[in-house]
Formats: sequence, structure tokens, C-alpha cells
Amino acid sequence: MLTPKIITLIYWLLLLGVIFGSLQYIFGGWGGFTIGKFFMGLLYMVGGAIAARVWCELLIVLFKMNEALQALRNKSS
Repeated sequence: MLTPKIITLIYWLLLLGVIFGSLQYIFGGWGGFTIGKFFMGLLYMVGGAIAARVWCELLIVLFKMNEALQALRNKSS
């Protein structure tokens, strides 16, 4: 099945986006680098990575459920 490979690619792209976005938050902006922005950037990095993983895992579960339901429907026909 092609869908898990596509979802894996989407996961890695989301992870890269989270990392670059967090680094931009840490080092960008008017105030420059501050300790508060550093810890918030780390928090965004960890939270974003977890959220991306959970979202992609839920997508895979939904596609697996669809496969199982279709197999069950074909079996009963």
C-alpha cells in the first residue's frame, strides 16, 4: 500500500517544518536571542514533534481501519 509511505514523507516534512520554525522563533524577531525565547522554542519543538507524530499515526490507523472494513465487507459478500 502506498499510503503509509506518503504519510511517512509528510511526517518528515512536518518534522523539518517544526524544527525550522522553532529555530526561527528562538533566533528571530526584534529581541534577538533571549533565554525565554530559547525555552519557548524548545517547548514548541518538542510539542510540535509529538503533535506531528500523533497526527500521522492517527492517519495510518484510519487507513488501516478502512482496509479492515473493506476486507470484512468483501468477505461477507
